[in-house]
Formats: sequence, structure tokens, C-alpha cells
Amino acid sequence: MALKIIFMGTPSFAVPILESILNSQHHILAVYTQNPKKGDRGQKVKISPIHYFAKEKKIAVRSPQNLDKEEMMFIQKLNPDIIVVVAYGKIIPPEYLKIKNIKFINIHASLLPKWRGAAPIQRSLMEMDEETGISIMKIIPKLDSGPFLLQEKIQIKKSDNYDSLSAKLANLGSRLIIKSLNLIETNNFKLIDQDETKATYARKIDKKESKIDWNIPAKKLIAKINGLSPFPGAWFEHKKKRIKILEALEVEQTGETGEILDDNLTIACKEKAIKVLSVQKEGKKILKTKEFLSGYLVRKGEKLI
Repeated sequence: MALKIIFMGTPSFAVPILESILNSQHHILAVYTQNPKKGDRGQKVKISPIHYFAKEKKIAVRSPQNLDKEEMMFIQKLNPDIIVVVAYGKIIPPEYLKIKNIKFINIHASLLPKWRGAAPIQRSLMEMDEETGISIMKIIPKLDSGPFLLQEKIQIKKSDNYDSLSAKLANLGSRLIIKSLNLIETNNFKLIDQDETKATYARKIDKKESKIDWNIPAKKLIAKINGLSPFPGAWFEHKKKRIKILEALEVEQTGETGEILDDNLTIACKEKAIKVLSVQKEGKKILKTKEFLSGYLVRKGEKLI
């Protein structure tokens, strides 16, 4: 018998997972997402990627400011079997989790208990992990601490950035959610408790972290660039303008920390150097370094702070 599902999610990462459920035998009753946000510099209100996708598919969308008692009553009337949560951006209140006959499961982009919290993909890249994965777990009041139903790992490649790794994990999650739902449907699953002694936390990315510190090894800086690319982007300041580095390679050159070593935007770090491959000047589009330098002067020998 097909399961009745409420889906809660917000970013692009959640879209392939929702689409996978829609293409299965299971039935989506409604979609919850973050409420629309005002754009920068007076731009029009923006709806979330999940909101946009759900509208295209003519699925009922709700974006309450808060998950209050009124919203809980609405969910109870819908009478779902399962609520699937994927990067929704709101904490599910404890009283919701006590609703009888509704299972709450979460798709988390890490190998729990490692990297609980808001930024598991970014932190795995920034800390140079060799692998990550998807965990599908029961939601309990303590953040990302519930027992997991399924878990599968993937390797992190040196070429991965946040965008590419997020896409791989979303694809994995879209496959595992169907497997999980089928196991729940047939009551053929076992929940595995997390090892609390191995828990680590992926705190939300702070804007201050985005500024580049040249006094670290090149490989560590590359990890930071990859973890923050394309948004919010690791940046340095030049001529009072912020310049984001979206892609770079570690190279064997050396020099004073922060020194521009050649005319191709190779910059010295504490150990070795990085060769910048693509950048984005504040308020401008992303450019390959060669194209960027054709219209912007950066002198060999300059030192970046």
C-alpha cells in the first residue's frame, strides 16, 4: 500500500529527493518550505527552489512562519503516514514528534554521527574528509541525533566543490529515500543508534569565515575555497573590492605569504601556493582568471592581506 507523505524542504538539494518520491508509488499530500524571502537591493520576493518545483508540479505548498498548534492541527487532518524532512531550515517542535501514527524521518548529508548540524557538506570539504554520505534517520528532539534507518557513503574527489558534492549527495538521497519508504511500508527495517562518543558538529558558515587567510597551507586554503564555492565564496580584498576565488589549484611555487608570484594570479600561502582558475569580482559575473586579468590589473609582487 502506498504511503501518504508530507514533504518538508527548502533548497535545491531537496528537489531531486522530492521528485524521486513523486515518481514512486507513494503519494505526496503537501509540501512545506521556508516562506518567500525578499531579494537583495530591492529585488522582488523569491520563493525557494522546493516551492518553485512544487508549484510546477501543482502540489499544495505551505510556507508558515512558524510550526504552531494551528499548523499541527492541519497536519493531523491530512493524516500522513510519514513526514520526510530534507534541509527544511526549521526545527520540528517536540509536540509534533509525539503525534500518533506519523513517522518523522530526515535525510542528512553526512555519515552520522559525524557532522550533525547546518553545514555538513561544507564542513566535510573544508576539513578535507575523504568520504561523506547520506544518513536517513528518525527525527528526535535532539539535533540530528536520532537512530538511522539507512546510511551509504561516497568518496570525495579533489575536484569536488560544494555544488558538485551537493548534487552527488542529492542523487544518492533520492535513491535511498525510496528504499527507506519501501522498507517502512513493509515494516521491514531496523533503526541503528548513533554512537554519541563520535559526534561532531557542522556549525553554520559564518560570513567571517569566507575571508581568505593566506597564512595557512595551500591545500587547506583549496579545501576552504571548494567548501565555499560558489556561495558564499572565499574572498580577498584588492583595491577595496572583494574578489571571490571559485576555483584554484595547489602548486609548488613559494614566496612571501599573500604575495602574487606571477602574471597568472598565483598566490603564495604559508606552504606552497595556489593558482587561481576562476574568480568573481564584487557585483560581477564569474570569469576564468585569464579573462578576468585581461580587464583587471594585478601586479606581480603585490602582497594581499
